[in-house]
Formats: sequence, structure tokens, C-alpha cells
Amino acid sequence: MQATTYLIPPEKRRERADKVLAAAFPEHSRAAFQRALEAGLVKADGVVISQANEVRGGQTLEFSFPEVTAAVITAVDIPLEVIFEDKHLIVLNKAAGMVVHPGIGTGEDTMVHALLAHCKGELSGIGGVERPGIVHRLDKETTGLLVVAKNDAAHRALADQFASRTLRKEYVAIVSGVPKTDSGTIDRSISRHPVHRHRMTTGEGGRPSRTDWEVEKKFGVHAALVRCRIHTGRTHQIRVHMKSLGHPVLGDETYGWKQNPALPVPPRVMLHAEHLVFSHPVSAKVLDLNAPLPKDFKQMLAALKKVKV
Repeated sequence: MQATTYLIPPEKRRERADKVLAAAFPEHSRAAFQRALEAGLVKADGVVISQANEVRGGQTLEFSFPEVTAAVITAVDIPLEVIFEDKHLIVLNKAAGMVVHPGIGTGEDTMVHALLAHCKGELSGIGGVERPGIVHRLDKETTGLLVVAKNDAAHRALADQFASRTLRKEYVAIVSGVPKTDSGTIDRSISRHPVHRHRMTTGEGGRPSRTDWEVEKKFGVHAALVRCRIHTGRTHQIRVHMKSLGHPVLGDETYGWKQNPALPVPPRVMLHAEHLVFSHPVSAKVLDLNAPLPKDFKQMLAALKKVKV
């Protein structure tokens, strides 16, 4: 990669090179400059420097980035439903049963495997590796909108939006029973369950978590379609919060759902990430995206309409 030269303004005080360069070139992350320093690709006045070195006003910095290396994970041609895509990011409507990240016990059928095939030749690298930048996650059985970055700059900008809670995230869920009121807010901290480590729980000592909810349709006294807007992004947030309300999501045995003999059997956890509003990480244009309900979700709603009250 061709080297770039930067003359530090004379008035600039002494600082670490990665911080100086990240401020001067905001299209690149500070982590990217740290990797360049680790690789010996940053010079100050012609001398290679490390992360420990500080630079000062008047010095000339010269830098390049490590070449993007191919991902170890194999690209697998798996169909994906694309809601939006350009050279900076892709937004998918994730299918039920698809795991997002490879891990222990997963095969070569995760979303990352599929994205490597779909985006072949388009990924400039996240952290110096040719891989998609997963900004947030959806549980295996949850369907709906998932945002993925194609480069470091987009990944950082999108992650900042998720962290600062400036975007709008709405899910629809079919829950057991019908809440006593038509809407409300659940403002309860979420933490790891002290005994069952694969679960989360509400209570003191956890991370602040807020979910606004509203009933969209009632199916007698047995179930309801609820729209949830989450202001935080905790693990299993909607599933945990609806359980705490006394109305677990249909199909969610992890959080207390039990089959009601009066209802059809749900095929999975009935949760769908339907609506997402955020700013494009480069153009700043507002993207207002919707993911259509999957077939199994629509079939469950149709079956519930036939249930006798």
C-alpha cells in the first residue's frame, strides 16, 4: 500500500502517534493506526516508531496500513435476503435458525460464512482481516434486520451509533397472555443469571436496560402481538423483559414459556427485528428500513386468529 505523509501542525502538543493520526484522518480508526504501528509501517521524520513513541508539532509522519489478509473462515454460498447494500455496508433480513458468528459447535453455515461469499472482493477488511464487521447480533431463532459493515470506517461509525443509542430499533413479538395495559416501559437492569449462565435476568447490579412496548393485536386472552422498541442492546433484552412482565415470548422455553393447549405450537421463539432507522456511516443519509415478516411468523399469526377465545 502506498504511504501517506502528514505534517503535524507546529502548535500540536506531544501525543501518541496513533491518536494524532486518527484525529487527522477520521476515515480510519485509531485501532487501524495502532496495527500500522505494530507492523512498523509508521515513521516520524524518516525513523520507524512504535506505539510507545510520542510525536510533536513540526514532525512529518509517514504511514501505510498492513495488507488485508484473507479470512481463515471459508466462504460458503448460502442465500441471503438483502434489504440494503452499498460499498460501505449491507443490511440483511436474517433467517430463523442461522447463527451469526462461527463458534464452538457451529458448522460452515453461519452468516459470516455466507457474507464472505456474498461480499467477495468488496471487503476492505475489518481489523486487517478480510471479514464482515458484525455491528450487532440477533439470536439464532430471531429473524430480521442485521447491519454489517464492509470496512473499518463504516464499522466504527455504525458501532458508535449503536453504543450512543441514536438509532431506532423496533421488534415485533408474539407473547403468552395479554398484558393488562396496552403499552408501557420496562426499565430494569439485565445481568447474567448467577446459576444458569446461558440465561440473563433482571435485578440490581446489572446493566441499565429499557424497552418500550405496545400491544398491536390481541388473540383473546391467550396471546398478543407486541411491538417493542429497545433503547439499549443487552443480550436477550426483549426476551428477558417480557418474561419479567409475566408474558414470555411464544416458543421461548429458556425464559419460562410453556405450551398452552389452546394454542398452536410455535415453530421457534416468535421474535422478529422488523424496523431499523439509522444514519449511513459515510453519507449521513437517514436509512429507514423494514424487514417483512417471515413465513412462519405470518402463519403463526393466522393460526392464532382461528383460536376460539
